[in-house]
Amino acid sequence: MSNRVTDEMDIVSVSSSRRNSESLPHVHKVGIPPKQNLLKEIAGTVKETFFADDPLRHFKDQPRSRKFVLGFQAVFPIFEWGRHYSLSKFKGDLIAGLTIASLCIPQDIGYAKLANLPPQYGLYSSFVPPLIYAFMGSSRDIAIGPVAVVSLLLGSLIQNEIDPTKNPADYLRLTFTATFFAGITQVTLGFLRLGFLIDFLSHAAIVGFMGGAAVTIALQQLKGLLGIKKFTKKTDIVSVMRSVFKAAHHGVSGYHLTFEILLVLWHQTVSNLANLNGYFVLQWNWQTILIGMSFLAFLLVAKYIGKKKKKLFWVPAIAPLISVILSTFFVYITRADKHGVQIVKHIRRGINPASVDQICFSGVYLAKGFRIGVLAGMIALTEAVAIGRTFASMKDYQLDGNKEMVALGTMNIVGSMTSCYVATGSFSRSAVNYMAGCHTAVSNIVMSGVVLLTLELITPLFKYTPNAILASIIISAVVSLIDIEAAILIWKIDKFDFVACMGAFFGVVFCSVEIGLLIAVSISFAKILLQVTRPRTAILGKLPRTTVYRNILQYPDAAKVPGILIVRVDSAIYFSNSNYIKERILRWLVDETERLKENSQPRIQYLIVEMSPVTDIDTSGIHAMEELLRSLDKRDIKLVLANPGPVVVDKLHASKFDEMIGEDRIFLTVEDAVRTCAPKMDLEP
Repeated sequence: MSNRVTDEMDIVSVSSSRRNSESLPHVHKVGIPPKQNLLKEIAGTVKETFFADDPLRHFKDQPRSRKFVLGFQAVFPIFEWGRHYSLSKFKGDLIAGLTIASLCIPQDIGYAKLANLPPQYGLYSSFVPPLIYAFMGSSRDIAIGPVAVVSLLLGSLIQNEIDPTKNPADYLRLTFTATFFAGITQVTLGFLRLGFLIDFLSHAAIVGFMGGAAVTIALQQLKGLLGIKKFTKKTDIVSVMRSVFKAAHHGVSGYHLTFEILLVLWHQTVSNLANLNGYFVLQWNWQTILIGMSFLAFLLVAKYIGKKKKKLFWVPAIAPLISVILSTFFVYITRADKHGVQIVKHIRRGINPASVDQICFSGVYLAKGFRIGVLAGMIALTEAVAIGRTFASMKDYQLDGNKEMVALGTMNIVGSMTSCYVATGSFSRSAVNYMAGCHTAVSNIVMSGVVLLTLELITPLFKYTPNAILASIIISAVVSLIDIEAAILIWKIDKFDFVACMGAFFGVVFCSVEIGLLIAVSISFAKILLQVTRPRTAILGKLPRTTVYRNILQYPDAAKVPGILIVRVDSAIYFSNSNYIKERILRWLVDETERLKENSQPRIQYLIVEMSPVTDIDTSGIHAMEELLRSLDKRDIKLVLANPGPVVVDKLHASKFDEMIGEDRIFLTVEDAVRTCAPKMDLEP
């Protein structure tokens, strides 16, 4: 290995040897790649990490005026694809925009209540942010607005700091402050090209977190669905159910809900339906329950129809608006609000007022707003990017993740200054947008226009809308977040992923949204650490009538080579796992030696380490290999390496480990190593 070559995997032929009168074919040894300049190597690593997509490739060899145009289009993609916009595309976008507007208006009012905000703030958040995104976003299908999970997260976190009923002004200020910092977080991640950080939250953790959040959101809606006036501020299932049953009978303590009490509730309910309101002591309202349950059934049936027949996607899309219209009309003509049915009441008319002066840039709320905003921004970003990537893959176009982050962050920064709270991509609305035949982000502009008309003209009509309808709409919307099929698939594929999924789920349901998120992140990082510190290794055997060597556990036909132990390391060798890899290889060796001794078979004379999966090795890894070499020398066993990559070869050469092991013990393939070692072995037991 003393001669340097220019090619990465240049081969050098060696003389052939004979065994049992059969000539061996040429055996190839691994060459050393040319030494790279340190600065170029660092620059290459940085570029691959942060600029893998080469964002400046379009600017090369362009005149200054053209660079300005390309830069402007990079920031505002609408001016790029807008040049090719046509009437046929507008028809599809118009239909899609009107459809998602009919879905978003009732949802926005409900999500605002979920965030403990007046209903108009939900509508505000579906007016300004979609306009900003339409100009800056790169996704054609994503529909922007408030979403249930982020609304719940904001509501629960800010509620822990300020009581929204006792101090609504400060609650609103902290909401706008958190929204501002959520946008700053998203823009920073996109501008610094740190989008890969959100990938640390695994798919399994997201499935569990979303499912737990859906259950929590649905439980929170029991207040509106049952007409309960006094309700817990906590989000865990124990506190919520205690509050629900305590409201059902004010004399029953949440700690003493026995089977006998449930039987009494059932008996009195069946025997005295006409006097339900008297039994529930004005805590549960039977008119509210009737309205809520009836329309919830209607919404779920509509969702089922849309799922079964894709052409009827518009049925679940307009069902919420139909529910609002019918229930509002019913309450108005019957004056059910006089009989305990809680209604929305007044929604402020007009477009978004400015809120720049309400953002806290100093004082006690600054740190709280920053902390809540970073968390909400990351969750909103994760959801939006996941949705965008899903629909981009379905339509086969590329989505620039960093541009998405800048667009989402900018719209939330502007939104915080125009009375909006955190907005992001909504899966339910994006799915409807996609199925309605949208072509571009113009559908968001159409939706925003409809919301503007609603704010200017229609908001007084929502006065008699019952809260039970909003609760039903939210419950029907979050049902799709509970992905049981995905959880089952996770269980089948990876049990550790399933633990992460269930940890996040139960953390949200039994503790809180932030605890569930913390559990999800912790388990995801624990999995990464476990995989890094405890990589897989395998013993290889030769498949009959081939030169291929595979894991003997996966391929029972693979046979071990007498006198040779072949081990594969399935990971880079770093300080975090180098000792484990060395000790694991030695354990393989000890176990195999004992087995051979018991069966009176020839002892092991060569240990071949298959290193093709080893993408890198550091100083600790080199030291571990040196210790392994010394341990093998004491056992009179020779160490052989097969197929190390260029990075590994370069570092082995720099550390002079190749001289320690011997230049004739590093081979291109396992087969080459075996063919060379086999003639030299003394196969006597």
